[in-house]
Amino acid sequence: MTVHALEAARRLAPRLAARAAEHDRDGSFPAADFEDLREAGLFGLMVPRELGGLGATFAEYAAVATELARGNGATALVFNMHASVTGALGAVTEELAESLGVPDDALAARDRLLRAAAEGSWYAVAMSERGAGARLSQLSTVYEPVEGGWHVKGSKTFCSGAGHPDGYLVAARSATDQSVVSQFLVPAGEGITVEPTWDSLGMRATASHDLHLDVTIPSDRLLGGVEGLALVVAQLMPHWLVASYAAVYVGVARAAIDAAAEHLNARNLAGLPAVRARLGRADAAVAAAELVVAEAARRVDEAPGDTETNRWVWRAKLLAGTTAADVAASMLEAAGTSATRRGHPLERLYRDARCGSLHPATSDVCADWLGIAALGGDPDRDGSAPRW
Repeated sequence: MTVHALEAARRLAPRLAARAAEHDRDGSFPAADFEDLREAGLFGLMVPRELGGLGATFAEYAAVATELARGNGATALVFNMHASVTGALGAVTEELAESLGVPDDALAARDRLLRAAAEGSWYAVAMSERGAGARLSQLSTVYEPVEGGWHVKGSKTFCSGAGHPDGYLVAARSATDQSVVSQFLVPAGEGITVEPTWDSLGMRATASHDLHLDVTIPSDRLLGGVEGLALVVAQLMPHWLVASYAAVYVGVARAAIDAAAEHLNARNLAGLPAVRARLGRADAAVAAAELVVAEAARRVDEAPGDTETNRWVWRAKLLAGTTAADVAASMLEAAGTSATRRGHPLERLYRDARCGSLHPATSDVCADWLGIAALGGDPDRDGSAPRW
């Protein structure tokens, strides 16, 4: 693979970094970054080789996402959403498809979506809703069958990249049976309205606006061709819903160390023992988080959905989020007041890093999940709130 993809990500990172301050300041979407990703073939990163993609593993995705995030965490975060869609679709093996009852025409439809990604299309995720977050069981967006397809109606929030992708992965509940939650790949266009609501503390360039849907789509846009698979897939592939963020925030944390080192050397502050100690602790903390993310990714590739694999998935998300926030705060303190000015890379990275613990599953939810597991319970069922 992916020597090509990893080299491309490393080559692109300085370009992304050069544009990051402007997009952060304006809250504008980094469209040029996504043109670069398209030209580099990275939209096909998770697409199987036989469909024209690079056929990356989850571990290889994590390495690419980390490098992109060292350039611009916001760009890497939106790219993560596309990788989550294509990665989950590409991971449906013939054996899994048979066990889930996925019909052949649904597999053919899936292959068309993946081929389109390899050719340069990209997809966003429209899952979260106001009042429900990313909990699939609490959604208010509904769908119903109509002649020739499906009608989907509702509103989504935190839709990263809103207004820019070629399609949206939309989770919705059946209008006739609220226990049934399905996912659709809704094409961009008529019936979709973007409400510009994103003006946030960090990750300001993700264009994570609200999305309103009142749209009729073809029948083959029901992912898997079977209703009710969304919750099943969440249980089988929690890595895409939980740990794929982790690699992004490890990259943001590493970027904070890089920015702090540049700042300190430029101002002849590197001789201060307390400053050096902060960088040393930060380096060790990020290296530890990288190892946990790498171990989780290795296990995902070898035994996806396994009980122990899933524990590592939740550990990775928890450690990446908390480490990024702690490291960025320490690097800002090491650099001093001048690094808190708007436009300084550390000021932006501090705000971006603070968002890692807030992405679903939040750090509190991750810690609770892991605590229940450590006590011998079933963390997917014994928590006080539904995970999905």
